[in-house]
Amino acid sequence: MTSEVVFLSVAGVMALLVLALVFAPVLTGRVRSDRRASHDMQVYRDQLREIELDETRGILSAEEARGTKVEISRRLLAAADAEAAESEAAMAPRAVSRLVAPTLIVASLAAVWALYSRIGAPGYPDLPLEIRLERIAEARANRPDQAAVEAMIAAEATGQTPVTPSPRDQALLDQLEAVLEDRPGEVQGQRLMARSLGSLGRWSEARMAQEKVIGILGDDVAATDLVEWAELMILATDGYVSPEAETALARALELDAANPLGRYYSGLVLLQDGRPEETYRVWIALLRESPPDAPWIMPIEAQIGEVAALAGLPPPEPVPGPTRAEIDAAGEMSEDDRDAMIGEMVGQLAERLATEGGPPGEWARLIRSLGVVGRIRDASEVWDEARTAYADDPRALATLEEAAREAELIQ
Repeated sequence: MTSEVVFLSVAGVMALLVLALVFAPVLTGRVRSDRRASHDMQVYRDQLREIELDETRGILSAEEARGTKVEISRRLLAAADAEAAESEAAMAPRAVSRLVAPTLIVASLAAVWALYSRIGAPGYPDLPLEIRLERIAEARANRPDQAAVEAMIAAEATGQTPVTPSPRDQALLDQLEAVLEDRPGEVQGQRLMARSLGSLGRWSEARMAQEKVIGILGDDVAATDLVEWAELMILATDGYVSPEAETALARALELDAANPLGRYYSGLVLLQDGRPEETYRVWIALLRESPPDAPWIMPIEAQIGEVAALAGLPPPEPVPGPTRAEIDAAGEMSEDDRDAMIGEMVGQLAERLATEGGPPGEWARLIRSLGVVGRIRDASEVWDEARTAYADDPRALATLEEAAREAELIQ
């Protein structure tokens, strides 16, 4: 017996049981349930007995008891009429019920099967994890390379008016090209060429210039150079991460696993490979660790909701702490208002650390805020406490050091 037959058999039996329970009242021909009118009648009978007892005890006069009995008796008769109507409505012809119920069950099963045949996958074989991973690997191996995607984009852009640099920019580019013709191994010149072309949106040319930088540096290449190269490749392909860009990112993160821009693009690689849950993990960590004005924060915030939905995870909560706009506004506050705001921030952080701890990003934001409003001593104390708490976490220390540098605590 195949797995498909087993599945269909089990699903069919379960569907029949559910439908039988649903249509059981139709099969029996009546609805057996407590009726409201019956309950009301019992209440009115009890009230009549209570009135008779009160009259016997002398609590009610004969005239009062008679008037009350008349009113309750009127309500009792109305409840009796309602009970009779409910009883008639609850009954159903047994022959009709026994004909309608099986018809509805068969129609429901037919509708379910028609829907499954249209949007389901009858006959589709089992797909174990090993096979799925093999298919993912096969799809990755057949991805187009950088040159192929750039050529396709260039072909689609045929006929469009290219961006023309200003005469001054063009003159500087021509001058830089002339210098590099005589000194092709000049690293700084090639870097400047790559960034100049990138600022003009000429991504493919910028990517090739940065590739020369990588070739000149050889084994001395830095993670930042590799990440810039990968970024230019991704921009040149309208967001597609080619195998060459992925290799450059992997090499960069081997040199510096804490590089934030490299981590952002690695999350993009994971998303492209159909692993949104891992993208979510990487990007959430970046949101918590990075300053609010970091260039990768805006694209992450624009995509993280969709990534969470794809991963079946709840949308992220806003990272606690002041935003960049709030930090800038604090510099214009009166001294009393600044002190009040800072006191509230410190209190919230202390409470959070006492209950659930705090990520490095919260410490970093607090250090920056204290530095902006001139509370250097408080910022220094927070900086000392934070680096003690994260002494064994190089990535967190890098985030905290950047915040301390912005607050002018370290050079």
